[in-house]
Amino acid sequence: MGIKKKKEMQVAVLTICHQDLETLKSFADVEGKNLASLLLHCVQLTDGVSQIHYVKQIVPLLEKVDKNGVCDPTIQSCLDVLAGIYLSLSLKNPLKKVLSSSLNSLPEFFLTAAIHSFTSRLQEELNTTDLYSYRKVIDNISSCMENFNLGRASVNNLLKNVLRFLQKSLIEILEENRKCAGNHITQTQLMNDLLVGIRVSMVLIQKIQDFQEDLWKASSSPIWQNMCGLLSIFTKFLIDDDLLQTVQSTSGLAVILFIKTMLHPSEKIPHLISSLLLHSVDCTSTPEWFMSSCRSLCCPDVSESALLFLCQGTLAMLDWRNGSMGPSGEALLLDTAHVLFTLSSQIKEPTLEMFLSRILASWTNSAIQVLESSSPSLRDSLNGNSSIVGRLLEYVYTHWEHPLDALRHQTKIMFRNLLQMHQLTVEGADLVPDPFFVELTESLLRLEWHIKGKYTCLGCLVECIGIEHILAIDKTIPSQILEVMGDQSLVPYASDLLETMFKNHKSHLKSQTAESTWIDQWHETWVSPLLFILCEGNLDQKSYVIDYYLPKLLSYSPESLQYMVKILQTSIDAKTGQEQSFSSLGSCNSRGALGALMACLRIARAHGYLQSAADTWENLVSGARIKQGLVHHHCQVRIDTLGLLCESNRSTEIVSVEEMQWIQFFITYNLNSHSPGVRQQICSLLKKLFCRIQESSQVLYKLEQSKSKHEPQNELTKQHPSVSLQQYKNFMSSICNSLFEALFPGSSYSTRFSALTILGSIAEVFHVPEGRIYAVYQLSHDIDVGRFQTLVECFTSTFEDVKILAFDLLMKLSETAVHFQDSEKLQGLFQAALELSTSTKPYDCVTASYLLNFLIWQDALPSSLSACVTQLACGDGDRSAAVVERNTLMVIKCLMENLEEEVSQAENSLLQAAASFPMYGRVHCITGALQKLPLNSLRLVSEWKPVVERLLLMSYRLSAVVSPVIQSSSPEGLIPMDTDSESANRLQMILNEIQPRDTNDYFNQAKILKECNNFDMKDLNASVLNIDISTEIEGKEEKTCDVTAQMVLVCCWRSMKEVALLLGMLCQLLPMRSVPESSDGLLTVEQVKEIGDYFKQNLLRSRHRGAFELAYTGFAKLTEVLNRCPNVDLQKLPVQWLLSVLEEIKCSDPSSKLCATRRSAGIPFYIQALLASEPKKGKMDLLKITMKELISLAGPADDLQSTVPQVHALNILRALFRDTRLGENIIPYVADGAKAAILGFTSPVWAVRNSSTLLFSALITRIFGVKRGKDEHSKTNRMTGREFFSRFPELYPFLLKQLETVANTVDSDTREPNRHPSMFLLLLVLERLYPSPMDGTSSALSMGPFVPFIMRCGRSPVYHSREMAARALVPFVMIDHIPNTIQTLLATLPSCTDQCFRQNHIHGTLLQVFHLLQAYSDSKHRTNSDFQHELTDITLCTKAKLWLAKRQNPCLVTRAVYIDILFLLTCCLNKSTKDNQPVLENLGFWEEVRGIISASELITGFPNAFKVPGLPQYLQSLTRLAIAAVWAAAANSGERERDVPISFSQLLESAFPEVRSLTLEALLEKFLLAASGLGEKGLPPLLCNMGEKFLLLAMKESHPECFCKILKILHYMNPSEWLPQTEHCVHLTPKEFLIWTMDIASSERSEIQSVALRLASKIISHHMQTCVENRELIAAELKQWVQLVILSCEDHLPTESRLAAVEVLTRTAPLFLTNPRPVLELQDTLALWKCVLTLLQSEEQAVRDAATKIVTTAMSQENTCQSTEFAFCQVDASIALGLALAVLCDLLQQWDQLAPGLPIMLGWLLGESDDLMVCVESMHQVEEDYLFEKEAVNFWAETLIFVKYLCKHLLSLLSTSGWRPPSPEMLCHLQRMVSEQCRLLSQLFTELPPAAEFVKTVEFTRLCIQKERTVACLRLLAFLEGKEGQDTPVLSVWDSPAEVRQLTLPRTEAAF
Repeated sequence: MGIKKKKEMQVAVLTICHQDLETLKSFADVEGKNLASLLLHCVQLTDGVSQIHYVKQIVPLLEKVDKNGVCDPTIQSCLDVLAGIYLSLSLKNPLKKVLSSSLNSLPEFFLTAAIHSFTSRLQEELNTTDLYSYRKVIDNISSCMENFNLGRASVNNLLKNVLRFLQKSLIEILEENRKCAGNHITQTQLMNDLLVGIRVSMVLIQKIQDFQEDLWKASSSPIWQNMCGLLSIFTKFLIDDDLLQTVQSTSGLAVILFIKTMLHPSEKIPHLISSLLLHSVDCTSTPEWFMSSCRSLCCPDVSESALLFLCQGTLAMLDWRNGSMGPSGEALLLDTAHVLFTLSSQIKEPTLEMFLSRILASWTNSAIQVLESSSPSLRDSLNGNSSIVGRLLEYVYTHWEHPLDALRHQTKIMFRNLLQMHQLTVEGADLVPDPFFVELTESLLRLEWHIKGKYTCLGCLVECIGIEHILAIDKTIPSQILEVMGDQSLVPYASDLLETMFKNHKSHLKSQTAESTWIDQWHETWVSPLLFILCEGNLDQKSYVIDYYLPKLLSYSPESLQYMVKILQTSIDAKTGQEQSFSSLGSCNSRGALGALMACLRIARAHGYLQSAADTWENLVSGARIKQGLVHHHCQVRIDTLGLLCESNRSTEIVSVEEMQWIQFFITYNLNSHSPGVRQQICSLLKKLFCRIQESSQVLYKLEQSKSKHEPQNELTKQHPSVSLQQYKNFMSSICNSLFEALFPGSSYSTRFSALTILGSIAEVFHVPEGRIYAVYQLSHDIDVGRFQTLVECFTSTFEDVKILAFDLLMKLSETAVHFQDSEKLQGLFQAALELSTSTKPYDCVTASYLLNFLIWQDALPSSLSACVTQLACGDGDRSAAVVERNTLMVIKCLMENLEEEVSQAENSLLQAAASFPMYGRVHCITGALQKLPLNSLRLVSEWKPVVERLLLMSYRLSAVVSPVIQSSSPEGLIPMDTDSESANRLQMILNEIQPRDTNDYFNQAKILKECNNFDMKDLNASVLNIDISTEIEGKEEKTCDVTAQMVLVCCWRSMKEVALLLGMLCQLLPMRSVPESSDGLLTVEQVKEIGDYFKQNLLRSRHRGAFELAYTGFAKLTEVLNRCPNVDLQKLPVQWLLSVLEEIKCSDPSSKLCATRRSAGIPFYIQALLASEPKKGKMDLLKITMKELISLAGPADDLQSTVPQVHALNILRALFRDTRLGENIIPYVADGAKAAILGFTSPVWAVRNSSTLLFSALITRIFGVKRGKDEHSKTNRMTGREFFSRFPELYPFLLKQLETVANTVDSDTREPNRHPSMFLLLLVLERLYPSPMDGTSSALSMGPFVPFIMRCGRSPVYHSREMAARALVPFVMIDHIPNTIQTLLATLPSCTDQCFRQNHIHGTLLQVFHLLQAYSDSKHRTNSDFQHELTDITLCTKAKLWLAKRQNPCLVTRAVYIDILFLLTCCLNKSTKDNQPVLENLGFWEEVRGIISASELITGFPNAFKVPGLPQYLQSLTRLAIAAVWAAAANSGERERDVPISFSQLLESAFPEVRSLTLEALLEKFLLAASGLGEKGLPPLLCNMGEKFLLLAMKESHPECFCKILKILHYMNPSEWLPQTEHCVHLTPKEFLIWTMDIASSERSEIQSVALRLASKIISHHMQTCVENRELIAAELKQWVQLVILSCEDHLPTESRLAAVEVLTRTAPLFLTNPRPVLELQDTLALWKCVLTLLQSEEQAVRDAATKIVTTAMSQENTCQSTEFAFCQVDASIALGLALAVLCDLLQQWDQLAPGLPIMLGWLLGESDDLMVCVESMHQVEEDYLFEKEAVNFWAETLIFVKYLCKHLLSLLSTSGWRPPSPEMLCHLQRMVSEQCRLLSQLFTELPPAAEFVKTVEFTRLCIQKERTVACLRLLAFLEGKEGQDTPVLSVWDSPAEVRQLTLPRTEAAF
């Protein structure tokens, strides 16, 4: 916010030649008052802006001269100089426009002389012969014709010469362009020159007066001849496909314009152009000049692009208004449409497609112009039912989902214009009942909502015919559209459509309805669905509705806000009352009305719909609700509430005190957000608030400075400005205190990221630039030594984001930082950075890089480094930049010296390097230092040159050391680790492979490195996992470490990575030298070539992905530089490299060094880098060459022995199709790529098949888009067949032919089954296509021919292929045709009497029937009667083949599918029968089903050891049908008398777990509904009194899944119904059954454990509530249950176990946690509370969110609801932690248990007993590097936050209760333990090395955390002893250095 400074205008200074300067000097007068003096003074200025001032004085000066002054030679000469000045200025120089504008006002008596001067000067320009000066002359011609009278007159005088010049210049520029082939920079410049020349020629024709006359049209006229020459040139350009398409396009416009200008009479123009477009030019009747100039356009083989651009010229250059061209013009319009339709089926190049769409849209605009005054015949040709409109609609439907946004926009324009065209053809008729509009509306509404084009077209339709007709068809459309707003890709379209609809509806209602009632109807239609989504929608849906839809609604109808607020307030009040009435809060799991209210108010305030902030808080929402919103359970509510406080439509609105308090409250609890999106929004909103404070403070300051005596009546000044300013200052200081406190030891990444980002925003917003009068706050004023050190320590974070933020903030505070520099400490930082740069932990070298950069920019390097660098003498302004450069040079030299020594050692022993000094850290630090330096403006160039040379040599040496590992065939396992012969042989082969490239003795044979002082090699005698190295490093202690294969590999690939990034950065940032001896750059051409060769070698040989991926990044930077480089030799390098590698791939064979495994390793990356850097505005020649070569190589190879090139080609194609930078330029090759993938899948060579599969996957993503959901068959990743085959027409015959081949042989009579591997890919493509209702009946690309082949693919012997064929068939059959198709398929099934049939055929057919029936049952827009009638017909057909479901059919697989069809039919018919008509009974269907079940194996059983393929599937299908039959029997009252074929008891006693599992699942669903109260009638009578049955089942069930479901059912049942029966049924007393359940919960796997825990908890609760007097009887079981809950809360357990513990604690909280009369012992009660606290600090958000429900329940009891202000509120885990402790402290006081409870809670404060031991062990153990073994870390929990809350609430409790220990001995044990811990911590701190926070970060942090815990405990103990005011006892125990104390939590006292 705030006003941006206007950018200063840059004006180039005008200059004149020496001769003109002398002329002015000779005519200048002594007084300096004549024109010559004025001009002389003007040209002598060095400021262009000042020259403008003098130019503006020219005409006023001439106006003072009388008419006789015309003859004055001074005036003549000055006018001549002015003409020269004008023509010398560049086109974009503002001076040129100012001069032309001034000279337009020249007195009339000077015009003739001025025109003469300009004409002569322009003639001189036209005489130029320098080709590269032509552009300047053309620009001058253009500027002369642009609103410049003198210029236009001059051009008119020289028209013949101008035309001749244009003709000559265009010819010569074209020729020069051909000579410069390969130099794309020059070619691009020349192409632009051509383009400007064509445009100037067109402007010349349109603006010069002579062309309005006919005098020049004589064939002998020079002008005519020049015109013919230009027309011939434009024709040549038009058909030249080597030129840019913009040049061709403009040439097409010029051709039509010249024909229009030259052809006489004008009535012949339409006919001539029409014949030109239709290739029907009659040479005999066509003018000779036309044939001579445009003969190439009259040939039948004119290119598609030329024809397209001619159509564009026709539509753009001819006048279509008012029917000025008559009937021939109308015919031309129709002919143009037919030509464009023909081209649309031929053009597939993306840029031409874009041109075509624009031209078609232009055609519709022209058609509208013609229709406004057209003939009836044209109206008939262009109405909605005409073929042209039909073709246009087809184009719209085909392209409305096109990936190019611009093309989709053109389809919208076309559709809107089509509607307008139809309106014009039926003018005067009622539009709503018009058949065209009715049919169009219905067809659009039938489409799925995932189609983007549906939204735009419906919006156009609403604008045309109104919304009321659409709402009459379906009133739920607003809700349907809001439902899809959870999909980000659809949100903009949906919101735009809703806006169009509600605007149209409001206008309609206002015109039709009385004033008092229409708004209610409008609110009901548009606002009510919105409120429902805001309250109950999912997170994404709500967020998008708030961002896109709500602002539009409120902007259009601000008065609706009051309605929304009223509804939501009522809802909140009702829910709050409900919550207070009932103790159960289970219904409070949604954002609800509070979130909706905050969202509405936020949008309203941000857009200015609220009058003032006071109105918001006082009238619309209370402060309590604001606080509830700021800590709400759902993040979106918190964000909306914060947005309400921060956002305002006025940037100077005063921030109130209440707002400041709420912001402070918000920051306290919301910094630790795991969601990056939430963090980003928080930081963004707070930055808006800071900007408001900054802007409003300026206003307040000005008011304070005002001297007016009266108090202005202004809302800004409700209190004195000085008071508000002081409040601002205090608030910002308080915010910064909170943020720095958040950077305590052990704070999470999220907290640090948020705090540093907000601090960075404060530093940015409140900086004090020059000229600002007042600054309300400066962050630097709140920085002290401790905070400065805290920021530096942030470099130790393992997350680089935190390092970046801390570094940036320190740079913003650089002036302040000078005051906190300690030379000794900074020296320690430098040494620490050098040590970290050789660490084996990769993140340590990143820390080192930031430390070094910090020291460089702070000028805090050791003085010893400066001896070798020249000191610069510079002014104060450049001093800081010079110091940074000098420091950077010193550091790089230091790092290079160390690195060179380490590389030398690595050349002797790579293992020693990997273990002790992996070199990549040094290189990373060098790169980091260079990145911060402006390398294009270095001062010490002479010193940098040798440094760069050394850097390059060092990089090559380092690469040579590590490349043998990276380029070996097995880089992951080069260290010998096995002794068996096979492994040893493989290892020896690897060593032999890399040995010639390596100088290490280690690589000569497999050896082991043993622990010794030097590196002696021994033979491999034993199997080892690690290789110990012990080396004595001079000046250091002996260091022992383990070298693993991973460490060697990491050292090597990271070294290659860093070298690649360094070289890429050097190429990108360093200036180049044209020759080695020159001083104008740091890199020579030869060095660049060497770098390129290095990258080539690295990428083509490396086999480790980490190495070549990063090498690709560096190489990509190099190629980008080369393509922009003016050096032609360097420009051509990418082309040479590309051709070379393509030739190498083409000639490669199995012996080639190119890696044919690992997806061709770095080869695709190499080619990607070369192609991606090619200029996108060019012709993309490299891409065309490459794709042509690769497509040819990827095809089936004739020689199976040489498939390596094919594998490479397939892998490279995959990478190119995945590269988004190639964009739509890669689309023309998709069809060929798909062909290669499908054909490659049939190869007998596995490598080819594998690469083909990967390529096919990439193509599917490129064609259908990235999959955004888990549903493989979602329509969001599909497209219509018309769209698919229109975009890739070559695939239509190919896929059809391939499918036909597969289908014809899929079921051959040979015994060997032909599995046809390509069938899988074919069906995978086809199942992603679907027919659109918009496709029409006839089409050249119809999907109908595929249907019979897909059906035949269902006969495949491969089970999965039959399933795919069934799924692929569904989208090819229109919904209306499904019933007939199903009946046809059923008719093909064999009868029971047939003797010969194949089960594969039957199975494939049944699968197709099943999937078609499923799609039909899910379809919409079907009337119930039709649906039921068609299903009845299908049922009758199904009954005819019922033998397939019986034992007559021996195949269980086909039996199962047929039974699935029967089950689906029951579901469909039950769904369609709303009035419970017994349709199935009337058909005799249930009777048949009962017969099938009675005769099935469920009744008769299976023979022993019966194992048949398909048995589980058959049992599941049969069970589902049996369950449906049982429910159907139970649903009818008279059904009890009938014989039900099977009962639930029989099913549950089945021997097959599949049967039992499905039955239990069905029963579980019913019990769950009954338990939750959602069931309409409660538990069905059939399931009553089944407790005994489930108890028996639980005792004997052995299948885990079934056992789990039985326990769930018992859990959902009322224990009083079945618990008393345990002794009778299972011979266990209820107490014994409880013990049995808890035993299961403690021993079984997680899912059963979770269910058993829930069940045991329910039984416990039942016992406690029913046996109040005898609770002591189950005391032991209670303790066992408590321990069970405690164990279930541990972090290492699965999420399911912890969620079960949460649920148990939530349900039992009123009984065990908050009971006014505790039923557990205090120790057990507190243990359960400790579980709650542990769960609230879980890393998994699901667990934390669930745990907040425990706290909400605990806060909302009668005895606890007064403990906090958040009773009955859903809160976030951050504040829930503090609230839980508040409630617990309150309960301790209520229970009068402070004496026994306080020591336990002090123990929590101090930490676990082993916490300090971990610190001690970590200090003394030998460090081991296991790079890939990470211990469990909680990235959310913050120990000191817990300590802070606990200490705060314990102090509060002790203060309010006044409790003191009755005797000092009570706490003696704790005091002794704390004192001992203090002593040990002090000792450990002294043992830390210098700069321990960097080199021993983990240990240092642990000690700091433990110190804070101990300090907090000491403070509480001091309070209990009455010594709270004395700090000495607390601090005297610390014997650590002062600097250590500074490194702990800042402002600890404030934190507590």
